[in-house]
Amino acid sequence: MTSFSANVAKPRETAKLVVFIVYPDIVLLDLVGPLQVFSHAPDPETKSNGYVCAVASIDGGMIGTNTVVSIPSEPVSDYLNREIHTLVVVGGDGAKAAMRDTRMLETVNALAESARRVCSVCSGALVLAAAGLLDGRRAVTHWDDCPTLEAGFPEVTVEVDPIYIKDGDVWTSAGITAGIDMALAVVAEDLGRHSALRVARSMVTHMARAGGQSQFSPVLQRQLVDATGRFEDLHHWIAEHPDRDLRVEELAARMNMSARNFSRLYTAQMGLTPAKAVEAIRIEVAQGLLETSEKTIKQIASYCGFNDEERMRRAFMRTLNVSPTDYRRGFRAG
Repeated sequence: MTSFSANVAKPRETAKLVVFIVYPDIVLLDLVGPLQVFSHAPDPETKSNGYVCAVASIDGGMIGTNTVVSIPSEPVSDYLNREIHTLVVVGGDGAKAAMRDTRMLETVNALAESARRVCSVCSGALVLAAAGLLDGRRAVTHWDDCPTLEAGFPEVTVEVDPIYIKDGDVWTSAGITAGIDMALAVVAEDLGRHSALRVARSMVTHMARAGGQSQFSPVLQRQLVDATGRFEDLHHWIAEHPDRDLRVEELAARMNMSARNFSRLYTAQMGLTPAKAVEAIRIEVAQGLLETSEKTIKQIASYCGFNDEERMRRAFMRTLNVSPTDYRRGFRAG
């Protein structure tokens, strides 16, 4: 049997051992996303891989996922007496069974004792919580599992919104792709931002969404509300032209509607006025620029149609309860 770890360079004295714990019915991307990040993160000092990765289950062997693909694993006993740098418990529908499996919880605790860092992806947080590793800590999981985590483990402070949370040496992440964001943040902490950037570029992904960002995409929320897609093209156009004069009359003209009829239909469908929607989209565009660009706040305010910094500051405070300056300081990657 060939395991994932067999395809990774053999451990070196400087390589950090990352052990992924799996069980039946995991979400495949919860594993392979972070695994890809750690498997190709370069150590700036040695110029070789900074980590050596292993995938382990209670008894080893093939483990079924939520797809047609099963994955090979090694028995966890191979790692009980090893120094583990990062332990990662992946998520999936099987987490609800795993969190009630005494052997699984005992094993996770035993591995955690020799690990410098413990992480979970998605509903893997349920397993960490059942093992007592989240007691007294802030944690996040997939939004759909947050009620289960909160109801079952009152000792854990559950936060629904962030994509990942670092509380001491314990990291938890939200659903699926948030595990990639968390892994990139771990690499940046261990090996530096440049190493994480190289991995992100190779994976053609963002580097990197800050942990405090919401796991609820504003774009997706609009698409869910606008189920028929009636206003989808309009929303894209607003985001691409935030500096335009975006009064109701202009928006209505693009929809080939009268201003009065457009305003009435839009508010009824989307649950907010066109003016509020424009401001929200402008804020989202400004957030992205604050996170990733070198533009000054004045330049961003102008580009996003706020005209001046003070107007953008008031919009940020009203919506996000943080100023653009503080947002950039707290959320910018690196």
